Amino acid sequence: MEIFNFSYEEMQALVLSIKVATICAVISLPFAIGVGWLLARKDFKGKWFLDGFVQLPLVLPPVTIGFLLLLIFGTRGFIGRFLMEQFDIRISFTFWAAVLASMVVSFPLVVRAIKVAIEMVDTELESAARTLGAGPWKTFFTITIPLAFPGIVSGFILSFARCLGEFGATITFAGNIIGQTQTLPLAIFSAMEVPGREMVAFRLALVSVVLSFMAMVGSEFINRKLIKKS
Repeated sequence: MEIFNFSYEEMQALVLSIKVATICAVISLPFAIGVGWLLARKDFKGKWFLDGFVQLPLVLPPVTIGFLLLLIFGTRGFIGRFLMEQFDIRISFTFWAAVLASMVVSFPLVVRAIKVAIEMVDTELESAARTLGAGPWKTFFTITIPLAFPGIVSGFILSFARCLGEFGATITFAGNIIGQTQTLPLAIFSAMEVPGREMVAFRLALVSVVLSFMAMVGSEFINRKLIKKS
């Protein structure tokens, strides 16, 4: 059937999307846990500012995020120019630009899920562990993380799913380069622009829907399993 007749370029976009989403979710997770814990457990001056700054990508247009990343990490940006001149490292319009764009867009969702999960952990359990001689790190890894684990897993999968659908920031900061930065949403966009490629766009859109649906269902299934065990 024509609908299942994937071309090499389409398979490249699919594999690249999964690769970008996986790397994005893995790299984001430890930072999201740290920021989520900080926002959930600590009171400090400027907390409102940090919270607002972390959540800002949720309300900014993705194209704006991509443009700002280009200004910072582009070859003329203050970080991008430094990396290029000192280490010959270019980020913009590369695979890692697609990863970075997806990380920025998805990060608030992971932080929010983890923050809520940590807030639901009873602080008396943490205090009891400290009373019994556990240090801050041991308490964190033996009490807080295990009890908040369902929310952490949910945040991880949510990040993965969000990265699969990222378009605006990616095309602005990473471009639409076949085999390098062209993820599923960008491949769908390219197919839509060419007359007669409606079936290609539909096929890729269907794959995108299936992958996102599987990620969300998997997140809910794992959450239920982990909650029952806890």
